[in-house]
Amino acid sequence: MRERVVIVGAGLIGASCAYRLTQAGAEVVVIDAGQPGGVATAASFGWINASFYHDAHHFRLRQEAMEAWRRLEREAGRLVDWCGCVNWEVEDAAELEAFGYPVQPWDAEALREEVPGLAEVPERVWFMPSEGVIEAAPVARHLLEASGARVLSGCRAERVEVAGGRVTGVAVEGGVISGDRVLICAGVGAAALVEPLCVPLPMLTRPAVVLRTTPVETRFQPVLVPGGMEIRQDGQGCLIVPASPNHQADETEALPESAEAMAEATLARVRGLFPDLEIGLAEARLAWRPVPGDGLPVVGQCGPEGLWLAVMHSGVTLGALMGELVAAEMGGGEAPLLAPYRPARFA
Repeated sequence: MRERVVIVGAGLIGASCAYRLTQAGAEVVVIDAGQPGGVATAASFGWINASFYHDAHHFRLRQEAMEAWRRLEREAGRLVDWCGCVNWEVEDAAELEAFGYPVQPWDAEALREEVPGLAEVPERVWFMPSEGVIEAAPVARHLLEASGARVLSGCRAERVEVAGGRVTGVAVEGGVISGDRVLICAGVGAAALVEPLCVPLPMLTRPAVVLRTTPVETRFQPVLVPGGMEIRQDGQGCLIVPASPNHQADETEALPESAEAMAEATLARVRGLFPDLEIGLAEARLAWRPVPGDGLPVVGQCGPEGLWLAVMHSGVTLGALMGELVAAEMGGGEAPLLAPYRPARFA
């Protein structure tokens, strides 16, 4: 009889794990209080990179994660736009170069050619050709469908059921979804599910607003990282811009103003970068980033037998790799890359 795995969370991490676990022969059920594609996933900027990192090990994890996306694409079709990134926030790329990360210096002329219409063009920027972007929610839905997993949406997990020291399933309204193992990929909702089982999971409060503009005529390919901003353009010509100014180093615990006000302030900065464009606000989406207490991923077995956890930011960069590593470990293997990120560090 096939092992049955219940995954809580239908965002990108849950979808990637479902894809790899079904490949490994498991029967997988994915449950989510919302819709496939998740909440944080649906509000994600969608940038895959290793140029933002906490330490050398975290850089290696993110770099391997970029390769995992390429491996996944060879199986599941084109998922990533490997558009590269132009960064003029980084003053010195020496550390990235020492890591072997592809970095190319660009002068002002190269930037003007690649991104027409910029009001202010620095004399030097860094182009990082190996980086890419995804439309995170559609990719998550694609992986869920390709996995063949059973997906139960609008189904809130109330608690993890345990008997005799091991998990037996997940309680939802009206009953229990049984499983031999339970994998929690519920983002900011993970702590409430695992802490009653004596698994401490401190989470930071990190609200984020991401805006989408009306389509604009100017077209550019790479992600843009001017000082304190991230900007990309989707296939319809809309600009996607997070309102948080400090990327993954953002320490804001509460919104300083309304989501609308934050979006308008960010929109004003974008208009300043592209003064000749008519740019309107189409949507501003508020979500809470799943950031563990020390800012690093939390992945692995914990608590009663059969309970697993996978919570992190950025799930977009790390998503494809987490599917590989979690499935490998559930199958009895070991993933040395995950050694610094075990749940036990918070015990």
